[in-house]
Amino acid sequence: MFELRLVEGGLLKKILESLKDLVNDANFDCSATGFSLQAMDSSHVALVAFLLRAEGFDHYRCDRNLTMGMNLGNMAKMLKCAANDDIVTIKADDGTDTVTFMFENPSQDKIADFEMKLMDIDSEHLGIPEAEFEAIVRMPSAEYARICRDLSSIGDTVVISVSKEGVRFSTRGDIGTANIVCRQNTSLDNPEDATVIEMEKPVTQTFALRYMSSFAKATPLANQVTISMSSELPVVVEYKIAEVGYLRFYLAPKIEEEEENAAAQLETKPKMQAKPKPKPQVEPILVEESELVEETKPKVEPILTEESEFVDERKPKVEIKPETESNGEADASVETKPESETNGEAEVMDVE
Repeated sequence: MFELRLVEGGLLKKILESLKDLVNDANFDCSATGFSLQAMDSSHVALVAFLLRAEGFDHYRCDRNLTMGMNLGNMAKMLKCAANDDIVTIKADDGTDTVTFMFENPSQDKIADFEMKLMDIDSEHLGIPEAEFEAIVRMPSAEYARICRDLSSIGDTVVISVSKEGVRFSTRGDIGTANIVCRQNTSLDNPEDATVIEMEKPVTQTFALRYMSSFAKATPLANQVTISMSSELPVVVEYKIAEVGYLRFYLAPKIEEEEENAAAQLETKPKMQAKPKPKPQVEPILVEESELVEETKPKVEPILTEESEFVDERKPKVEIKPETESNGEADASVETKPESETNGEAEVMDVE
């Protein structure tokens, strides 16, 4: 059996309000050490992790490890039914597919309970190693939320640079540019309003503003936010929860447009210099010479006939009767008469 009781019920409401727009479905892990969650957003760019330790609850019981899959939007609707000063109790029995939310108002002697079905969510629990960051910035969470809101009206990305001068937030858009610098200030009377920078070496990274603005929804959880950066690691935006837990957001850096263009040029340059590949040679089919000629040029075969018929097809035939041997004179029936050999004179025909 699992059961937890939290006097400050409004704390759970704030946690769900900061997560429901970033993560849809998630598995809540219940163990003897505490109540935790780890999930990624739908685009698998940002990672969310929060932990409420067992000693932070007024009553906490977990007989065995339990995983409860819930839709965060539906869970937020359940918690909206509770007032900020209500005592919230969450219970789940072993082997059941439901979870019960109980809201108790001591001043009004009112108890309300809501039951929600659990979900079977297939997710992998990622091991997050402890890392030493090159720059850590602690600043008022309200100031961080205001910076993200102001820069979101100018551009889509934010460049965070940590140096000796302080931490700089920059963006660029169609209407212009914006730069906000927060210098280190530890001399304030209220430590929660101070800006503290711990830096081993300067760090500059670029992130998507819509994710950084989404992280700022957790501002009501804590007065201070911690931003941890390293040149080769995701940024960690952390809010401490009443000294009994934390809410952390992990976001991978975004490559700047200039670096993307340079990378694109490097990718296209070898292609421009590369010589075109020779066209593959097509080997002709080896055939005999006569067959190759027949394939390349059709052969027209004339109709084989006798020589006289062959001539008759192309030139009209003129019949010439052979000469008679009588006295060497040509037959009168011939249309064209050859010259006679009598005295070398041509015969003259009288024409009436």
